[in-house]
Amino acid sequence: VTGASFVVFNGALKTSSGFLAKSSIVEDGLMVQITREAMEGLRQALRDKKDFRITCGQVDTEDMKEYVDICWVENEEKTNKG
Repeated sequence: VTGASFVVFNGALKTSSGFLAKSSIVEDGLMVQITREAMEGLRQALRDKKDFRITCGQVDTEDMKEYVDICWVENEEKTNKG
């Protein structure tokens, strides 16, 4: 689990790169590089207020997978006020 001050989603990762997605720590935040298709899925999940999981790692290997989970909380009205 990583805490971050900000998250940047970059939808320019090419499918030919050999990665499903890539995540990296940038200063005190997190940058997640994803494909255009994954970005479309993320945008739709945000619109629909649905949880979304991004699997990071190389396409052709099963070991060393990382996950970036975007989760909605139960009581949204009390979150981020003020």
